[in-house]
Order: sequence, then C-alpha cells, then structure tokens
Amino acid sequence: MLIIDAHLDLSMNALQWNRDLLQSVYTIRAQENRTQGKGRALGTVAYPEMRRGRIALSIVTLIARSTGHVVPNIDYASTAQAYGMAHGQLAYYKALALQGHIRMIGDLDALQSHMAEWRAWDAAHADATEETPPLGFVLSMEGADPILTPDQLGYWVEQGLRLLGPTHYGPGRYAGGTGVESGLTELGPPLLREMSRLGVLLDMTHFSDRSFWEALEHYEGPVLASHNNCRALVPHQRQFSDEQLRVIFQRNGVIGAAFDTWMLQPGWVVGQTTNEKVTLDTVVDHIDYICQLAGNSRHAAIGTDLDGGYGREQSPSDLDTIADLQKLSGLLAKRGYSDADIAAILHGNWVRFLSDAWR
Repeated sequence: MLIIDAHLDLSMNALQWNRDLLQSVYTIRAQENRTQGKGRALGTVAYPEMRRGRIALSIVTLIARSTGHVVPNIDYASTAQAYGMAHGQLAYYKALALQGHIRMIGDLDALQSHMAEWRAWDAAHADATEETPPLGFVLSMEGADPILTPDQLGYWVEQGLRLLGPTHYGPGRYAGGTGVESGLTELGPPLLREMSRLGVLLDMTHFSDRSFWEALEHYEGPVLASHNNCRALVPHQRQFSDEQLRVIFQRNGVIGAAFDTWMLQPGWVVGQTTNEKVTLDTVVDHIDYICQLAGNSRHAAIGTDLDGGYGREQSPSDLDTIADLQKLSGLLAKRGYSDADIAAILHGNWVRFLSDAWR
C-alpha cells in the first residue's frame, strides 16, 4: 500500500542535526552512538527506509523560528537568521532533486504523473528492496517567521512553497502557537489574505485556539492539519477539539495523525514517561475517532512528524523505522475498515486534497 506522510522535518535533520539521510537509519544510529542529546542514535527516518515503506510522497518542511526565545538550532535571535536558515534548508531539497534522489511536486500535473509512476512500480514490485522511483516532496513551511513581510510570500511561492503553517510553538511573528493564548499578530491577517490570493494552502497545525478561529476569518482557501491528534483522547491545547475538527471537515480538509507519543498518551512528561503503553494501534485510535466524528474516512490521514526532534524513545513502541507505517493497513483492517477506506487514509485523501486545491 502506498503511503503519503504529510509532515517530515527532513531538512532540519539533515542540516541542524547533521544527518546524511541518504544513509540508512541504522547507519545513522551507529554514527550517533556517542552523540549526546535527545533522540540521538534513536532516529527512525531516512530515505532508504522511506523507500522500503513505500512512502511515495511527503510534505516536507522549512522550519526556522524567530520568536524572541532563542533555542539552539530551531529558534534564532533575528529574522535575518531565520530567513537564512530557511534558504539553506530549501537549498538542501534542491540539491537532492538535482542529484535525482527526490522530485519536488508543486502542481497537479506533477502530482498525477508522480503518483502514476509509483502506482505502476508498486503493482510490479512486491519486494520493496527493489529500486523505487524518486521520493516526492511537497514543500511546506512550519512557522512563517522566515517570511520577512507578508508581501514577500510571492517570492517563497516562486521558490516552490505550497503550504504554510503560520506558527509553531510559542509567540510566532504572525500568530500565537502551541502553549500560548495569543491570537494573530498585526502581520497575521495580511499574510493570510496573501495566502488566499496566491493559493498557498493553510496548515492549521500549531495554532493557539484563538489563532485558529481568527485565521479562518481571514483565509478563504483550503485548510488542513498536517500533523494533529484529537483533544477528546489526549486533552491538551496542541490537539484539536471536536469543534475544530468539524470546521476542517466542513472545508473539505484532511487531518494527518501525528506519531509523537506525548500527543498519544495523556499526561506524558517529556524525559520521564516511557512509551511502552503507546503503539501504532494508539495512532489508529485517533484515525478512527476522526472517521467516526466525520461519519466517513475522507478526512483522516497520516502526518507522522517522526523526525521532529525525537526518536524511538518518543515514538510508538512497535515502530522501529518509518518503514513500519506499512503495519497500519492490518491494524485498520482489524477495525473493520475496507481496502478502499485504508487506501484513502494512507494516501488517497492527501492526493484528493492536493488535487482539488491545485486544480
């Protein structure tokens, strides 16, 4: 079964974490065996494992915050630094494309031809160790801080940007994010209007509750949540309430289930709680909740965030690498989902969402 993963921070891992993702997960773990830090020697994502897991398409990020709260390798002291880092991350993806490892997908024709090639390959190759087509990447930005002003968005679109989540953790330049109660800043509404004008898709992930509702007043285009879970199952501001999920349904949006265990187990304490009680079936709980709330399988999908600054210690306990996403087919089938529903959840809903938006 082909899979689309709607949220991977690949360039951050390659540049800030200095990981050569062309090598296998196991080689990178060995290289990091003596490297200190959370997630080191425990990574789950690299390109060989993505190919083995038949992850035909991913939404990949540029991420460089400038919130006024400096955090090494992610939150920079000035907007100029964030701007520069985002360009470095963009250059990394472009280099991979020039080398033939990946292809950037930015319009309907490219999406259709890419998925057709992968479907043909999938039908002809039961053994996932065979050489696959290039991995497909759709470019997103997680937190709009590198965009110096709203009227600069057109430049980033020219560079390939197709989706944008205006904020991340804390008080972003454009909107309040996870962990704060503030709404849009004065820069937020003009950015959202420019997104509508240019057809940049709005990723609602990481909005504060106030920002979430304010953003919908200023943005008229398609919305999604690339990596988000359900507040009814894990009560936390980072998850979305039923009311928030329903408004995404109403706009024909899609929600990608996230795999970070603190978003899967209530009361998780980073650095203390362990992942024994969290499995891939726990992820399916959130997928199933969205399907039951919507009354269909059209809005549930995958957005793992498996490389978002952690590793196996903060992933489902029965997941070794991203290739294990293939286990989801069987788990969904055990819940009574049909083959058509499973295909929709694992890739079809994202294909439909992007196709409708780009058509």
